[in-house]
Amino acid sequence: MAEVYVNGKFAGLVDNAPDFVQRVRQDRRSGVLSSEVNVYYDSVIDQIHVEGSRGRCRRPLIVVKDGMPALTERHVKQLQKGELSWSDLVAQGVIEFLDAGEEENALVAFSDQEVTPEHTHLEISPLAMLGVVTGLIPYGDYIQSARLIIGSRNLKQSIGMYATNFPLRMDMDVNLLHYPQTPLVTSMMHELSDYDAHPSGQNIIVAIMSYKGYNMEDAVIINRGSIERGFGRSTYFRPAVTEELRYSGGLMDTIGMPDKDVKGYKSERDYRLLEDDGIVHPEAKVKEEDVIIGKTSPPRFLSNLEEYSLASNIRRESSVSLRHGEEGVVDFVALTENEEGNKLVQVRIRDQRVPEIGDKFVSRHGQKGVVGLIVPEANMPFTASGVVPDLLFSPHGIPSRMTISHLIELVAGKTAALGGRMVDGTIFSGEPEEQIRKELAALGFNERGTETMYNGITGEMYEAKIYIGNMYYLKLKHMVANKIHSRARGPIQLLTRQPTEGRAKEGGLRLGEMEKDTFVAHGASLLLKERFDSDRTIVPVCEGCGVIAIHDTLKDKRYCPICGENVEISDIEISYAFKLILDEFKSLGVYPRLVLKNKY
Repeated sequence: MAEVYVNGKFAGLVDNAPDFVQRVRQDRRSGVLSSEVNVYYDSVIDQIHVEGSRGRCRRPLIVVKDGMPALTERHVKQLQKGELSWSDLVAQGVIEFLDAGEEENALVAFSDQEVTPEHTHLEISPLAMLGVVTGLIPYGDYIQSARLIIGSRNLKQSIGMYATNFPLRMDMDVNLLHYPQTPLVTSMMHELSDYDAHPSGQNIIVAIMSYKGYNMEDAVIINRGSIERGFGRSTYFRPAVTEELRYSGGLMDTIGMPDKDVKGYKSERDYRLLEDDGIVHPEAKVKEEDVIIGKTSPPRFLSNLEEYSLASNIRRESSVSLRHGEEGVVDFVALTENEEGNKLVQVRIRDQRVPEIGDKFVSRHGQKGVVGLIVPEANMPFTASGVVPDLLFSPHGIPSRMTISHLIELVAGKTAALGGRMVDGTIFSGEPEEQIRKELAALGFNERGTETMYNGITGEMYEAKIYIGNMYYLKLKHMVANKIHSRARGPIQLLTRQPTEGRAKEGGLRLGEMEKDTFVAHGASLLLKERFDSDRTIVPVCEGCGVIAIHDTLKDKRYCPICGENVEISDIEISYAFKLILDEFKSLGVYPRLVLKNKY
């Protein structure tokens, strides 16, 4: 007797489990049961699980009966003519969706040539096991699985033409590649996803070689000439938005040039770019701290006296200015209304980004690299036919990562460029490597993809043959201009008096215990005196009871809250965070006593 569980709850017992499971499947295929139901028989513990709950991952497969796929040539012709749709095939039981459980009872054939009487299902296409983005990776069947996942993540972070109506959009934090191209080595997914409409990379010449050690680890070297011709150039857009809010009591914000008597008025230089309406003019070059939308708000707190006096007219400054570390050109100004009918101002700022040291570039195979050096074109190595690579990739990134597809794309891209055609690199069904090699040899190049190259500085021939070809490279949104950050002194937090955190808040860079050890190891331990006193404070301490004493500035008196006035009080230097934890101990009823000793 097999136990039957429906959506995890016990429903009853059945005598013949395989027959019951087969009948459920038959009813589902004939439309008696919902196509959303899945059934799984666990023969080890003799349990049947019928699942129809939400949130399960299910995938479509072609049903196989007695060694013959249910999808016939007649179905395919009807689909091509538009007489049949996908949902018709599901309703007819030609295609069914399996979840993780039912898949345990299935034997799935990879292709229709492999189908045997034991098989229960057939893959629609091996490409269907991958997502849309992962399907864009060429020759993905020649790559380690982890790198395939990394490659698809990198594709999602690449800069391209995300939307053609970008001039009219106010999107947050977007990048736009100036000269996007469609890849030479494509896959079926490029066609299905209409990739030509929104490409996100460029075809460049890549040589696999070292150069002066500047492409160690995961670094890449870029030809300055390529950058000057437009390689990897992009624009960064960021909007600033503000609205006139209404407050209780009929008060509201005002967008306009703030008056000098406004509380918190900045210097006149900060407002220099504003026009009469208090909004910056388009094409104005702006830097950090520059005001781009002038705004004043009513005072935060109204006391009883102020409500009836003229003093309530003193407004506070609440303009929108550029954040720390930002700069650019005002691209577009939009004046509109929000849902409540209040005035809404949006200002979009653009900043041209030219590739620089520290920017991230990646191939479609998870081979990411940071620019380590930008070399003048005259110093770049060149081939016998005078071709200069745009990018130099380190050979050490291949053996441990096993991204063979990276190498195949170089040869396929080279063949595509020379043959003036696209090479199909669809996963599991791309053009075979041998065929591409033969075509490359017929075009007059070494079939292995290697060429004789010369040192760009000395003109000497390299002893080794260099692997060189065309490749689709992507620029990622991780640019050093968005991340670079340093500070000397700056804003501190109110509670702990330690520096603020983060680049946007002009924060400090935290030095931890391990960093301290490196300073000590380098013999620079006196540097710690400077690095570890960001919240240095001097507090009076009672030597009698060891608690922090009180210094009354008005009466210029010092006394202890426990012992009173007639007691020895000494000033000691401690971290403000330590003083804070002593106060927290007191609030818990713990007595934190400081026992003072003389330094000398």
